[in-house]
Amino acid sequence: MKATVYKGERRVELEEVPDAAIAKCSDAVVDIEYAGVCGSDLWTYRGQGASAPSRIGHEFVGTVREVGSEVSSVKPGDWVIVPFRYSDGVCRYCQKGLETSCIHGGFWGRESVDAGQGEAACVPYADDTLVKALPDGSRPDEGIIASLLTLSDVFTTGYHAATCSRIRSGDTVVVVGDGAVGLCAIMAARLLGASHIINAGSSHEDRHLLAKACGADEVISARGDDAVKAVETLTSGHMPDEVLECVGSAQSFSTAISMCAPGGSVSYVGLPHGVDIDVKSLFYNNITVTGGMSPAHHYIARLLPQILDKSINPGLVYTKEYRLKDIATAYEDMDNRRTIKPLIKVG
Repeated sequence: MKATVYKGERRVELEEVPDAAIAKCSDAVVDIEYAGVCGSDLWTYRGQGASAPSRIGHEFVGTVREVGSEVSSVKPGDWVIVPFRYSDGVCRYCQKGLETSCIHGGFWGRESVDAGQGEAACVPYADDTLVKALPDGSRPDEGIIASLLTLSDVFTTGYHAATCSRIRSGDTVVVVGDGAVGLCAIMAARLLGASHIINAGSSHEDRHLLAKACGADEVISARGDDAVKAVETLTSGHMPDEVLECVGSAQSFSTAISMCAPGGSVSYVGLPHGVDIDVKSLFYNNITVTGGMSPAHHYIARLLPQILDKSINPGLVYTKEYRLKDIATAYEDMDNRRTIKPLIKVG
């Protein structure tokens, strides 16, 4: 079968790899229909993630082809959402909703596990990893598939940022970052009751428009100290109690802390690179740092009904569709900000 392989800095190629196959009785094989390219994939693409060569991609949905003898929750033909980390569902961390720390879990593409930007994948712990979009396992309407794909990672990550910050009805929230996670965090903040949402750090008009479509009231293009001053003006000097950091860079993290009101929280979900936190600033202002890696599986059941009834549409973050054969172009376009988030049509 064909799958995407990271070959080194700014190089991904579609290669022939061994076919996905059942290895353990708790496995299932999923034929991938759609996949996404994540911001963390982009870190790898830029030479700041996994070593080369390695399989890549962790956001995908598709149809179950085959199941192991112990699998009972899904069957061949079921259409499923695949969270970005597989998990056993029974360890102490899974039991408290922290599947990302599962003792027996792991990431796609690591330790000889299949990855998501390919034609198929063997899914470990299928009963506790895979989620059917519809109770009967049937394929959902085409119009909501992009939104369902966001539940594998990007929307549940934005939702994690908003949830960890404990947004209350009527709050003012600042979201730092204009990528797909930032856009999803805007939508999640609105979903949780924020009344005033400011998106900071967006320098592209198309992203301004999409941020407002996702629920932002204001968008500021400034970064660093200028962004802090702009937020201070928009909040009449009060500053927000909740700041959602959705980039992961040193500048974005520093900016988020500087924007936060004393006693507030900075919730970070951007994969950190080169971040050095000013602990004294946190100490003197009683600022809480929360967030981290989203346990996507934990949130899917909560968010799925709202996508199925079309009350939310996080699929908006996919701004261009590509075929699997054009995966290198998808990465190049995302790297050069010609698209916010590529949607990869596989099947």
